[in-house]
Amino acid sequence: MAQVGIVMGSKSDSAFVQSALDTLDQLGISYEVSILSAHRTPDKVRTFALAAEENGIEVLIAAAGGAAHLPGVLASWTHIPVIGIPVPGGELKGLDALLSIAQMPGGVPVATMGVGKGGPKNAALFAAQILSLKYDVVKKSFVNYKKDLAR
Repeated sequence: MAQVGIVMGSKSDSAFVQSALDTLDQLGISYEVSILSAHRTPDKVRTFALAAEENGIEVLIAAAGGAAHLPGVLASWTHIPVIGIPVPGGELKGLDALLSIAQMPGGVPVATMGVGKGGPKNAALFAAQILSLKYDVVKKSFVNYKKDLAR
């Protein structure tokens, strides 16, 4: 079973999210990828979020651009951690997505990563930090990753 669920609002976000997948692979963390839209497929988003924990997912990473409602909608339907990645694009180059994800109302937390190349990678690393609280093998992989950064 996948430990992390990666959700994108559109297939066009795949290339942007790839560094998150690469980082999870590097750390040995299992994941599944879904394309679900808070606006075009809201019922599927709800169903996915409600079943995520039962399906073994322990952390959700959601990438969205523009109004970027996907991370917040997922967070409204589940109690497992949700990490939002603002997808850069449009006239505001992702600033609108960043603000949408960062300004969640009290009671519906979403961890928000930065706009740009670091966002997806940091989302995967943050998921690893969360999972390392429970899994020693993930903690060891994450610690080794951090050591490698210092070289």
